[in-house]
Amino acid sequence: MKPENLLVRPRPTQKCTTGCPVLDRCLGGGIPCRSVTEIVAESGCGKTQLCLQLLLSAQLPPSHGGLSASSLYLHSEFPFPSRRLHQLSRARPFDPRHDHDPLEYIFVHPLHSADHLLDAMPKMESFVENFKSQFPIRLIVIDSIAALFRSEFDNNPLDLKRRSSMFFKISGKLKLLAEKFDLAVVVTNQVVDLVAPNEGINGLRIGNLGCLDSSGRRVCAALGLAWANCVNSRLFLSRDKEIVSTVNGARDECGCELMHCRTRRKLHLLFAPHIPDTSCEFVITREGISGVCI
Repeated sequence: MKPENLLVRPRPTQKCTTGCPVLDRCLGGGIPCRSVTEIVAESGCGKTQLCLQLLLSAQLPPSHGGLSASSLYLHSEFPFPSRRLHQLSRARPFDPRHDHDPLEYIFVHPLHSADHLLDAMPKMESFVENFKSQFPIRLIVIDSIAALFRSEFDNNPLDLKRRSSMFFKISGKLKLLAEKFDLAVVVTNQVVDLVAPNEGINGLRIGNLGCLDSSGRRVCAALGLAWANCVNSRLFLSRDKEIVSTVNGARDECGCELMHCRTRRKLHLLFAPHIPDTSCEFVITREGISGVCI
């Protein structure tokens, strides 16, 4: 970086639609290219479904918010949700000018460890660079990054230092790929219960929310502060039960009053370099994830 480079106006960043205008407005237009976006959530909140939706939305033309692009999906959570992807592909609209099967432009590769991911990086770069198609690779999804570090490292200073070093190697290579090929990179992360008495992780506030709550528990993103510094943007998906009504006079076998509940899901933008904090409610249906206008 030279001083004169700071005077050059950066080129506009293209964004990939989520497939929902409400979510796109919440995210300032969608998922940005030349950037690493992280989706954090507990199991069952919809982070994988949002990723699958992005794989399909990336194939839309730019006039519809897409990238006219193929996608690379690297998964460490097994099995790969192929049935759900097929279901979403039948429900999503596509450019009528292109008669193709959208699943032909989604490339899937399993990951078994952090070392496996590092070893795959040069092959990923070669694949993206040499891929010849009307739809170039413009989206890379890693689902999930936390699973790659689940059991390889112990909680001692040496292993924690080695783990942090791998964080920066992986994120550095992902950011180089994103910048070189104008890619949108999305990674998913899990959460862990927060038991510290102070705000945030070890008393540090990460992002716009003082604390994260999901399913009635205080949680924080897995992998800690070192990994939080490796991503450009962080989204948090939460869910909570809401009592809608009670069943008049009905009680269960323990004598407790029966109640009708519904699940409320919210997307929170915790931090990003291009837009302020925001949030919106969303639902998951057979057709996919969509925001709710309130």
